[in-house]
Amino acid sequence: MDMESASSVVLQALTQATSQDTALLKPAEEQLRQWETQPGFYSVLLNIFNNHMLDVNVRWLAVLYFKNGIDRYWRRVAPNALSEDEKTSLRAGLITNFNEPVNQIATQIAVLIAKVARLDCPRQWPELIPILLESVKGQDGLQQHRALLTFYHVTKTLASKRLAQDKRLFQDLASGIYSFACSLWSHHTDCFLQQVLAVDQAHALSSLERTLLSLKVLRKLTVHGFQEPQQNMEVMVSVENQEKVILERSRQVDPDSPCREKLEKTIILYTKVLLDFLEVHPCAFIPLIQRSLEFAVSYVFTAAGEGLVFERFTVQCMNLIKTIVKNEAYKPCKNIEDSKPESLEAHKIKTAFFTHPTLTEIGRRLVSHYFLLTKEELAMWEEDPEGFAVEETGGDSWKYSLRPCTEVLFLDIFHNYSQTLTPVLLEMVLNLQGPSNVEDPVQLLMKDAVYNAVGLAAYELFDNIDFDQWFNNQLLGELQVSHHRYKLIRRRVIWLIGQWISVKFKSELRPLLYEVILNLMQDPDLVTCQFLFLNVSSPVDDFEFRTEQFLPIRPYVGCLVQYLPLLWKQSEEHNMLRCAILTTLVHLVQGLGAESKNLYLFLLPVIQLSTDVSQPPHVYLLEDGLELWLVTLENSPAITPELLRIFQNMSALLEMSSENLRTCFQIVNAYIYLSATDFLQNYAEGLCRCFCNLLKDITNEGQVQVLKVVEVALKVSPVLGAHMFQPLLPSVFRGIVDGERYPVVMSTYLGIMGRVLLQNASFFSSLLTQMASEYNQEIGQLLGGVIEMWVDRMDNITQPERRKLSSLALLSLLPSDNSVVQEKFCGIINICVEALHDVMTEDSDTGTLKDCMLMSHFEEPKLTDDEEPPTEQDKRKKLLALEDPVHSVSLQQYVYEKLKAQQALMGDQGFGALMETVDTEIVRQLQEFLQGL
Repeated sequence: MDMESASSVVLQALTQATSQDTALLKPAEEQLRQWETQPGFYSVLLNIFNNHMLDVNVRWLAVLYFKNGIDRYWRRVAPNALSEDEKTSLRAGLITNFNEPVNQIATQIAVLIAKVARLDCPRQWPELIPILLESVKGQDGLQQHRALLTFYHVTKTLASKRLAQDKRLFQDLASGIYSFACSLWSHHTDCFLQQVLAVDQAHALSSLERTLLSLKVLRKLTVHGFQEPQQNMEVMVSVENQEKVILERSRQVDPDSPCREKLEKTIILYTKVLLDFLEVHPCAFIPLIQRSLEFAVSYVFTAAGEGLVFERFTVQCMNLIKTIVKNEAYKPCKNIEDSKPESLEAHKIKTAFFTHPTLTEIGRRLVSHYFLLTKEELAMWEEDPEGFAVEETGGDSWKYSLRPCTEVLFLDIFHNYSQTLTPVLLEMVLNLQGPSNVEDPVQLLMKDAVYNAVGLAAYELFDNIDFDQWFNNQLLGELQVSHHRYKLIRRRVIWLIGQWISVKFKSELRPLLYEVILNLMQDPDLVTCQFLFLNVSSPVDDFEFRTEQFLPIRPYVGCLVQYLPLLWKQSEEHNMLRCAILTTLVHLVQGLGAESKNLYLFLLPVIQLSTDVSQPPHVYLLEDGLELWLVTLENSPAITPELLRIFQNMSALLEMSSENLRTCFQIVNAYIYLSATDFLQNYAEGLCRCFCNLLKDITNEGQVQVLKVVEVALKVSPVLGAHMFQPLLPSVFRGIVDGERYPVVMSTYLGIMGRVLLQNASFFSSLLTQMASEYNQEIGQLLGGVIEMWVDRMDNITQPERRKLSSLALLSLLPSDNSVVQEKFCGIINICVEALHDVMTEDSDTGTLKDCMLMSHFEEPKLTDDEEPPTEQDKRKKLLALEDPVHSVSLQQYVYEKLKAQQALMGDQGFGALMETVDTEIVRQLQEFLQGL
């Protein structure tokens, strides 16, 4: 069929595939799927999406099919790979003209060019970067923008590669184009600033878009393009100066202006450049510390920021201050003589900046301005008390949200400068002695904010506040003020006691506290009542419960344990209160640890009811019920028939595919750790069917969670796990061969396949045979494709354990006389050297290198005060780790033995020729690691 008729057939199929009518849509999709492996298909797609006369939806679909094809068929070793001739022609066609009129399609084309660049640049595609640079210089506005967009996506993709060789290539590229990228950014920024002054909206928006893209390019080059980043200090200073200019100029941009949103994005991007550079190159950042602190503190903590700053910018500035304050590279050692000169230099700059007045002002402003509850938060309390009570912060929310961000900054600054800030906070507490006036909302909000600060800094204030006395003389009285407006303070005091209870609280005061708890359970305000359960349940979750001090407190826990079933029964109509009881039970189980088995008579029916989707209350109770189920398993000393039976609730939960899937998967993992054989033999078959259905229609994050369960099963029981989850493994294999494009999913695929290859080689062999038949390929050819993909995607794997596992797994193929394995020898060695860099550390006693992942025996961890004691599951995992090759096999020793065996198999000459296929620098590093063996 000639090109023209092929185009019209494909065009018709794409047009039908955009239809809403499934009778047209389904056969068209099936037809397109069959054409994916036909020679010339991607050339036709290229012609279609480059034809601007055609329907936008059809062109969009053509781009998507092309993009998916790169992932599956572009690699030389992929089954049904594209021919080299077609790839050459496609590469040329992708960069002939940067004139795509539709923004969304232009972005997709830029992404797919970057995907090809990841595989082919610079070796097979040396002309890409020069053509991009030439087009970016062009006078045509559209062409210039599209080329710049592509330039950004290519730079971003190449910067993300992590193998040593790829990093070197990116550094070579960066040194060649860096000054051009700088001048490009500088030019577009100047144009924008002039156009804003001239109130030329349309041109200002266009220049701003280019400023944003060129700064994104510069960010990648600056952060990842240099081994010695000191050489681009000038640019970093320029970045900081330009940000100030753009911030000040933003006063002239109306809030409703079309430029506003893009302008805020640009300002945020400037701070990201600083934050990235600080994170990746802390020592090179030292000359910028002073300027960065002056910049961030003036905008966030002085009048300079009024009318200028917006929430996301405030968060970024606070994160900049926090990262500088907390950075380990900027702190001298306890013994000053052992400190690096740069650490002393940074410490000196910080000390000079954080003077007593500056710290006092920052501390006061954080509490009295940023900690105050906002009108919106107070309105939410009134209108949606359940939502308000749940609106707590955690995880990484401090990176993006203002309230958690201010609290984390307060904690870090207080921790580092407690001598200066403790008197400031104590003075604020002193000014608020006695009950507050319920008619004075300002006073109530201020007390709430100050109490929040005292709770957050509990560990720092240990020696400065007599909490027992304060509890008796002040806080107890506050809890007894029943006025409606005082609920603000009642809630905060309950939270405050929860914060201090495990820090400093006399055992003798606990009866009094429990009396207050029982009285407050009648509080009419839902938020206060819920806070009571969420926070004061923590006395049963502190260290006293796990030591000999357990007994004196026991009667009061007994009182709580007896009271809870009664309250559970009474609260049948109050689902929100039941949620709070579930949360209290979570704390109780965590506090009691293995002893919690004595509560199973009450506990298991509660879990059963809360997680049964056929029971109406599950709508409210499910999330907390699942959490309780999980901690019950984590703290269980042994499986019981009743505990195993509850798992019957799980299949319906997994079918719901709700936002609770993550916890469901954690529960499945906990059963596997608790009793793999009993659990897998009873439930794995149904679970595997359920997982196969889930994987067809689930987010990437969800896929990873499903696959991690399979990975845990293989880790705990390599033979039974592979046997039970056999139906799932071909799709994992396909994902690796086809080049799964989502890094986290690919990393998990490789983790699973690594386990199978290393710990169940006979199963891997039969799987390989099965898949070779499916792909209609020779076994050796398919194995070669798997190894090549594995080597190429190592930079998708970020966890050191999985990186070491991959090395062990691929090394387990040696010694081998298989020509395919020998052909891939260079890649296997590259991976091993990368992993050796990850795991080898210097032994402080002997000064020799050792594998830091090795564990030789079970050690009871020495806990610091703020660490949780290990759960029963933690102990199970630790014992399992002792058996795991990742923790029981020395990578250094394994590499050495495998290379010796390969040498013995091939003879010195043959082995020497094999080693010559490896990069000389990699060989040098390998020899260093193997010295002394």
